[in-house]
Parts: sequence; C-alpha cells; structure tokens
Amino acid sequence: MTNVDGPARTITVLGSVNMDLVTTTDTLPAPGETILGATFALTPGGKGANQAIAAARAGAEVEFIGAVGDDTFALELRETLVLNDVGTQYLREVEGPSGVAVITVDRTGENSIIVVAGANATVTDLSADELSAVGQADLLLCQLEVPLETVTAAATHARANGTTVMLNPSPVQPLPPELLEVIDVLILNSIESAQLGPAVLAAVPHVVTTLGADGATYRGPNGEEVVVRSLPVEAIDTTGAGDAFAGALAVAWEQGPERALTWACAAGAIATTRAGASTSLPTEEQIQAALTLTAHS
Repeated sequence: MTNVDGPARTITVLGSVNMDLVTTTDTLPAPGETILGATFALTPGGKGANQAIAAARAGAEVEFIGAVGDDTFALELRETLVLNDVGTQYLREVEGPSGVAVITVDRTGENSIIVVAGANATVTDLSADELSAVGQADLLLCQLEVPLETVTAAATHARANGTTVMLNPSPVQPLPPELLEVIDVLILNSIESAQLGPAVLAAVPHVVTTLGADGATYRGPNGEEVVVRSLPVEAIDTTGAGDAFAGALAVAWEQGPERALTWACAAGAIATTRAGASTSLPTEEQIQAALTLTAHS
C-alpha cells in the first residue's frame, strides 16, 4: 500500500516536540473537581514529533525542524526522534524549558490535553538550510504548535519549490489568507472543521476530516468525496491516534485519496489500542498486517 516497491517518500515536518505528562483516570475531571488518578507516566510527544515518527515508521525518510530546551527533558526528546529514524540535524536547542503537554486519559480512551509551548515558541524563523530541507522534500507536514508565521513561511517556500503542503490545524486558530493560499491538504477533526468554518475549508483543494472510530472522509477540488471506515478495535488511549493518522496519510498521499485514507485510518486505529503517544505509533509492517487481516476476515 505504501512505497515498499519504490523509493521512500521524503517528508519534512515542521512542528512541536514535547514531554507528555500522562495521567489515567476513571473519568475526566469536571471544572473545579479533584479526582484520584490511576497511573502517571512521562512520554515523549508533541504533535510535530509524533507525526514525524508516525511517518518514519510508516515508511518515509523524515527530517524534523523544531526546538527543545536546555532542561532535563531535552536529551530524551532528541533521542526518541533519533531512535525512530527521524533526522534531527534541524532540531535546535535553546535556553529555557522544553515544551510539555499535560494529558488526562479516562477509562474509555478519551483525553483532555493542555500544551505549554516552551522551546517550541522560539521557532520564529527558518534558516537557509531549513528552508532547503522544506524545498527538497516531497511533502511538508505542519501543525500549529509552533508560531503561525513560521508555518506560513515554510508553506510558502514549499509551494514555490513544488513541495506538497499538508497542514493539521491543531490547536485550531484562524488561518491567514497567505497560508490558505498555499495549503494543498488540510487534515482536521470534525470539531476543528466546525471551528474553522466552511469558507476556510472551501479555500483548500483537498480536505481530510477524521471521525474517530467512524473513520475519515475526503473532499477533493471538484467536490469529489471518499468515505473510509476505521478498523474495528478496542480503544484504550486515543492520544496518538490523530498523529498516527496524519503521518501515515502523508506517506501514502501520492497513491490517491482512497488508498491514503485507508492506510491512515488503519494507523490511527492501531494507535488507539496502545497507551501513550509516540509509543503507540504503528510501523509500516503492522499497518499492512492489520489491513491484510481485515480483508481476509
């Protein structure tokens, strides 16, 4: 399904890298409520890093542009990328704390997340070498946990050099016209879709909307639609599912919307069956095996 019969896709990811502070509970706390947690773990994450690892595990050659701090988390965050075959020559180290995300997961696998940008907020410009990494890639994958101006500059450079621009607009925020003009593919969930509104979605030629356990939909430049169901699984943690989906979609995108969505939905489903974010992301072989098993069942 992916690129096993040809050269690996080259993907540059511009995004965040965080340490996730993950607590599990029976139910998510209501405002003002104090509840007892069941477990606690420190897990490397961040939407950018997660999607970079997801793409690398799904078969791409990946370079990562981002920043860590000079704190105790920085070394583990860098090593996690390296151990997952993600290029880190453009991962900066800056003064101050690395990014963190405080995540609570309930017994059904639903989660709530608070992100503190830390070092991610310092990625306010791109060097000539970083821009070269963008322009030479087959695809640029971005999110919105680094400054919007930097995402816009990278996407503009990508468009000028024939690099496909894929954006996961999370955490959702208004997208400036100069960014909308250069996005090829928008990946978002139904809540983000409603927040951005139909006018924004109409400005992007390819829109992929994730529907959780129901799969995903695609709307093309001429109004064509594709609907792909998710694999049936028992979810225990949805934290990394969206990032698994985005990374896998980026790898399979050149093979067309239906095949790309099928591959990405499988990756997202597998991720929900494992705890953690970066630790839940499936490999190319695992995605293919799950699809093969489903096809034969």
